[in-house]
Amino acid sequence: MLKLTVSLMRRPSRSAVSLLAAAVLGMGGPMGHAQVNLPALGDSVSQDLDLGTERRIGDQVMRQIRPDPDFLEDALLLEYLQSIWAPLVTTAKQLGNIGDETNERFAWEIFLVRDRSINAFALPGGFVGVHLGLIAMTNSADELASVLAHELSHVTQRHIARRIAGDSRNSMLALAGLVAGLIVASRTHSSDVANAAIVGSQAAAAQASLSFSRDMEREADRVGFTVMNQAGFSQAGMYSMFERMEQANHLMDSGSYPYLRSHPLTTERIGDARLRMGTTDYERPVGSAEHALMAARAKVLMDARAEAWIALQNLDAGARELSGKGSAESKGYEQLAARYASALASIKMRDYPRAENALRSAELTLQLMGHDARAERLLRYLRAELNQARGQAADGYAALKPLAAERSRPMLIQKAQLARVDPNPAKVREAAEGLQTYVSLNPMDPLAWAELGALWSKLDQPLRAVRAQGEERAAMGDLNGAIDRFRSGLRQSRGRDADQVEAAVIDSRLRSLLYERRQLLAEMYPRGVPPGAELP
Repeated sequence: MLKLTVSLMRRPSRSAVSLLAAAVLGMGGPMGHAQVNLPALGDSVSQDLDLGTERRIGDQVMRQIRPDPDFLEDALLLEYLQSIWAPLVTTAKQLGNIGDETNERFAWEIFLVRDRSINAFALPGGFVGVHLGLIAMTNSADELASVLAHELSHVTQRHIARRIAGDSRNSMLALAGLVAGLIVASRTHSSDVANAAIVGSQAAAAQASLSFSRDMEREADRVGFTVMNQAGFSQAGMYSMFERMEQANHLMDSGSYPYLRSHPLTTERIGDARLRMGTTDYERPVGSAEHALMAARAKVLMDARAEAWIALQNLDAGARELSGKGSAESKGYEQLAARYASALASIKMRDYPRAENALRSAELTLQLMGHDARAERLLRYLRAELNQARGQAADGYAALKPLAAERSRPMLIQKAQLARVDPNPAKVREAAEGLQTYVSLNPMDPLAWAELGALWSKLDQPLRAVRAQGEERAAMGDLNGAIDRFRSGLRQSRGRDADQVEAAVIDSRLRSLLYERRQLLAEMYPRGVPPGAELP
């Protein structure tokens, strides 16, 4: 805002009439003629932005996000995140924060973003993104749950719709102040007054917008605290998380000018969280081996630079001499996490002997700490990942053998990835058929379709492979890419030896996607689709 103000004050002066014309033209579209309604609480805000429209906006945003390289598809991390997210959503429904219509229309989907920053965000329509940097810095599921409950509450309280309505009102407020200032300027023939009108009206609108956002943040903290507590997470999780954020940011944040921020000061939020705990004695939430391993995994995957991985490889050496504050149990978690991070980083660097040594150290550390089935499971997956990277599929299957009864998504994905380096066609077909059954029940899973496409290609099933590639693009929201793939499959199906059943499926899906694209374009361009907007 300060940079914008300076640039406006240095702008060459223009007549009041030309400035007014620029301001009116700058409003663009229907904004200048829209009826402005004050933002209301809860579902009554639907008069400004109904549930269906908000979901469509969210879908459009996700169509831009999913193809991005930083949209991370990691089956284990996503599974862990969903294990925290799902009970929060269920509790919000039980508390009445999520009504029947909102529950039906919104996605309630959580996803990962490859980013080192400590952040999470809510999007229209019930989508919530979590940066890997946030997972990496937490010490317990309770701390992570506090952030997810906060973002969930942004969705359930319709904060996005309320903000849009508020911004619309503030835009009109800014324009009104600008017009009034320009009228005065035209009477006084002063360009300084005109510039002051621009700066003043924009500053007033920005201040109103920021204040509105701070109120939303406080409400999300309050509602989120109740949700996480009722969902079975420690009520100290939010307090502990704010303390951790304060420690992470205090060197970069002087605490000045709190009213120029969209969030309340962290110290203020710490105090509010402590008050909500009442007379309960504060104890930092206890971590777990499972969370320590998932935080370590996030730490490795959040930064794909070689220098970052080399630094993480060296954590194994430092893990042997951990000292300082903390219980023996917490130090054990730190050692376990350090060795896991070193092993995974070594796999990424293709330093397999070092990865083997670090993984063995992690397995020994866990044995000394005592039996923990969830942590043992994660180390088995890491061993399978190491064997996959080495091209040793049989050893990878052997590592997963104690988990033979598991039918989870991570298991299906891991077996598919092992099958890609397996020369045994029977194993490849087994993995492909398992994934084919899964995607028939979960068709909006891009990673599963991508793995399935690779397996069908390896089995020399070109039509099935191209269909899987098309479904992958469709699941990502890339309708044009999906249509291209299905058209390619339709051309291939004209050969004599083509699988006619698969050809019929491809033809049906192509027709469905073309219809979906026409409907989408009709929504985007209600007055008619402009030339070139739709591919031939």
